[in-house]
Amino acid sequence: MNRTTYSLAGVVAAFAAVFGIATVLAPAPGSDQPKVSTTAARKPVQRSTLVCPGVTGSDYAATTYTAYTPPGTVTGSGGTAQLQVGQTADGAGNTTSGGGDGKPVAPLTAPGKPVTANAAKTASPLIGTADGAFAPGWTVQETTTVQAGAGHGLLGTSCGTPGADFWIPGASTASGRQDYVQLTNPDSTAAVADIELYDANGAVNAPGGEGITIPGDSSVPVLLSTLTGENSSDLTVHVEARTGRVGAAVQAMDSSAGGDWLDPSATPATSAVLPGIPADASDVRLVAYATGSDDANLKVQLLTPTGAITPAGHETLDLKSGMTTAVDLGALTKGQAGSLRLTPTDPSQAAPFVAALKVVRGKNGNDETAFIPATAAVGQRATVADDRSGATTLSLAATDSAATVRVTSSAGSGGGTPATKTVTIQPGTTVSLTPPAPQGGKGTFAVTVEPLSGGPVYASRELAVAQDSLPAFTIQTMPDDGGTVAVPTAGEDLTILQR
Repeated sequence: MNRTTYSLAGVVAAFAAVFGIATVLAPAPGSDQPKVSTTAARKPVQRSTLVCPGVTGSDYAATTYTAYTPPGTVTGSGGTAQLQVGQTADGAGNTTSGGGDGKPVAPLTAPGKPVTANAAKTASPLIGTADGAFAPGWTVQETTTVQAGAGHGLLGTSCGTPGADFWIPGASTASGRQDYVQLTNPDSTAAVADIELYDANGAVNAPGGEGITIPGDSSVPVLLSTLTGENSSDLTVHVEARTGRVGAAVQAMDSSAGGDWLDPSATPATSAVLPGIPADASDVRLVAYATGSDDANLKVQLLTPTGAITPAGHETLDLKSGMTTAVDLGALTKGQAGSLRLTPTDPSQAAPFVAALKVVRGKNGNDETAFIPATAAVGQRATVADDRSGATTLSLAATDSAATVRVTSSAGSGGGTPATKTVTIQPGTTVSLTPPAPQGGKGTFAVTVEPLSGGPVYASRELAVAQDSLPAFTIQTMPDDGGTVAVPTAGEDLTILQR
């Protein structure tokens, strides 16, 4: 009883002391004393994690990894950036060693200098971290050349950041397609994830997609056709982690039209931009899915080099909630590179959705395929590695406001000095350009895009390398590279004790 009495007395005394101090130190109401700022400042990240999916289902593949960190984000040196070979698992907990000799893959020696490594035949998953001066904007490009068979051509992906929720429209279980969802766990403990499929009729019965276990430091390739007996030409894949975190991407392999990596769409939103449809695209197919409980009614625009136009016969797009919608847009660009913009027809009734484009170049049996998912804006800076002289095209799109950006190319082991170019994009247009090659450099290089003024910019990079008569190509979108994060400014504000 006495202990309780003394405790309460102590609490009362403590509060009295605090409020007494607050009364003395707190600024009087209406005084001129400045308030504590709560503005968020952007600070460089201190650690980055990336996962590169393994390549499955081809005996004629060779893969290249190019790693890069832009310079100048962090003052000083220190830190590392490297990838390690992971294991491949079967979903039932059984793992197979990814091989390798235990040495890191494509370790960086300094910011501003790309490093390239090669992997022959089927590539294992890679899991990596960067810290210190190497963490801000660390980017790894995985590029695979498939010489023959399903998925022939060029497959490319920017190794992804692990998370818990991914939407990937544009997959398929149609005859002639082999689509693998690659689930990669970067952590030492097991993760569990679900794969849900949605076609034109709604949710697809796929019980095999429930509760997939991904062992630590491993990747599980899941062939979509093993999850369902239905042949669906257009699917939206939803990957959701129950425990842990994973990286997710779809390796799409077509027996006649090549293939590419199909990366996740940007976070569901009420509008979207899909930048960088090639000028010589022979066929473009839009696949979209309304993720919420409401339908999404969208206005369709093509942002051309001279302005925004409405594609004839495709002025609007109606997305029914829970159902995948696909529209064949044909040879949409007609000789001029462009970007697709989707906005609500009625902003007061906007609904979130995800979207992706399937893009085909070539014809008469020499067809190659790439994908362009909806992407976030460049933000502070965007980075893409494995660029090559004469093979790289950069696409920049602006929506409602003009924008000016700086494009910088940085050389790798071939040497050379960085080259820069300033580009202005008018509202409602797409600018397609060849990035400046590093002066005196040879081999591959890395490209960064940094907004200087104006409104948001959306970007993508096309890498096109002819493979005999095949127009092999791949397209990677360029959202913010995550080099900085917003950190709120904190400080004492004893006025809260008076409220």
